[in-house]
Amino acid sequence: MGQALSSQTSGDRVLVPMMESPASALIQKLEAFQDLSTEDRNALSRLATTARDYPAHTDILREGEPADGVLIVVKGFACRNQFRQNGARQITAFLVPGDHCNLEAGLINRMDHAVSTLSPCRVARVNADALQAILRQHPAIRQALRMSILVNEATLREWIVNIGCRTAVERIAHLFCELYLRLNAVGLTRGMTYELPFTQSDIAVTVGLSNVHVNRSLQALRRQRLIALSGKRLTILDWATLSELAEFNPSYLQLGRRSLDG
Repeated sequence: MGQALSSQTSGDRVLVPMMESPASALIQKLEAFQDLSTEDRNALSRLATTARDYPAHTDILREGEPADGVLIVVKGFACRNQFRQNGARQITAFLVPGDHCNLEAGLINRMDHAVSTLSPCRVARVNADALQAILRQHPAIRQALRMSILVNEATLREWIVNIGCRTAVERIAHLFCELYLRLNAVGLTRGMTYELPFTQSDIAVTVGLSNVHVNRSLQALRRQRLIALSGKRLTILDWATLSELAEFNPSYLQLGRRSLDG
């Protein structure tokens, strides 16, 4: 209580003992899918007791490396991504606070994709065997994680539709709507504003566009007064019109237990 946080450096990563559990955002996310008891929440908090800080644009796990532990994003923005031999990159998922990654650790030997930071991040790494023990003892946690896996799969399908069927402006509008609801679910929005620390290049390799197309699309959304960008913060000015433009149906996020804030 009031005690300064100490840190231990390991290479370019800092191990940070947490006053608040690194699992706090994960618990908040899972409770959107399933009621958790005090015992469930305490079990998740005991599971993840420390987290590491990573700089922006850093690989947490590289393709081909051992699939070492389950990752929980505590702070910041990370992503799953894959690279072609020519260096071209495709982001296949955003990971925001409360998201988990690599639940398949223990089932696979090597990573078939990379997990990287987009902004400075704090990430907890949980032993896969310890997680499995928790799941056997706490069926509500098991059910909530199953739901979150289904949502991840539904989100990937939606991203495929986004790239395959929508125009440039619609793709970006859809992404902005999705990010708002995902961040709102873990208390990281203020009104209709949220942090957007991505570069235009990050957006481009997410929605399958060139940097030029991304720039033009952002300008179009601004001209229509649907969004405002100030520094690294995005404000949705007209949710109804933006979501209609994107044909955004949030049902795939399974956040029916949460109301739209703002």
